[in-house]
Amino acid sequence: MGAASKKVPVCVRCGAVHWIDPKVAAGILIVRGDRVLLVKRGIEPGLGRWTFPGGHVDRGETLEEAALRETLEECGVTADLGDLLGAFSYPGRPVVVVIYRGTLAVGSREPHAGDETLEVGWFTAEEAAGLPLAFRSVADALSRLFGRTYGV
Repeated sequence: MGAASKKVPVCVRCGAVHWIDPKVAAGILIVRGDRVLLVKRGIEPGLGRWTFPGGHVDRGETLEEAALRETLEECGVTADLGDLLGAFSYPGRPVVVVIYRGTLAVGSREPHAGDETLEVGWFTAEEAAGLPLAFRSVADALSRLFGRTYGV
């Protein structure tokens, strides 16, 4: 279906188009040596599965601010952002996921489970391959980080 043939809701009285835009999420793959920090989700979607710290971007918040805030909320650490690792979107899915590479900030606490997190851990590329991953974006981000293929 081409862009011109997509249907969008329009107000029958005034003709205003109601655009249904995607939601944006941001996260960080925090690296220490040959390991990456992952968190086990304590909420749906993906309950009991592993992901990077991250979540939805609030209105008026930058991608970077959201990634840092979500990381603090989910595993209690402050991070230093590095390069953009990637932006991931998938057909039929309403979320665009933006992932940064990062490191623990000097003076940060060690990671611990937050309110929405069951567990945290540092994993090598090989160890991460054996984890049940929460989302396709996690697999794709890990693939880009470690240069190998991961599945969900």
